[in-house]
Amino acid sequence: MTTTQELAEGLDDLPYNVFAKACPSRGTLEHVTGRWGGLALGALYEGSLRFNELRRRVDGVSEKMLSQTLHALERDGLVHREAQPTNPPRVDYELTPLGREVAQRLLALIHFVEGSMDEVLAARERYDSARA
Repeated sequence: MTTTQELAEGLDDLPYNVFAKACPSRGTLEHVTGRWGGLALGALYEGSLRFNELRRRVDGVSEKMLSQTLHALERDGLVHREAQPTNPPRVDYELTPLGREVAQRLLALIHFVEGSMDEVLAARERYDSARA
């Protein structure tokens, strides 16, 4: 098992540092871990989806926010957008190989959080009770 110290030392070898204000990796991290980016990547891990299919899968996202999110993820090279010249137009979204790798790691975190919710909810209840 890798320790936190080993992980931190490994970061020293990378050419980018997300903790530095001007590092471009910070924007990508924001796109991946933001509310809608993480959900869109997770949904697309299941396979290619059309815009409205993806919007239904990511319950609660507005058309505008999903569009902005997909543009950002496409720009970062994580999502591929394919527009087909049909009538009506058909646009499909799918993960790139890099996007699949990111989504796979993100889904591990999502599953961990989902599996830990009983503990999280109990902690919230203790916190709220202590402040009531």
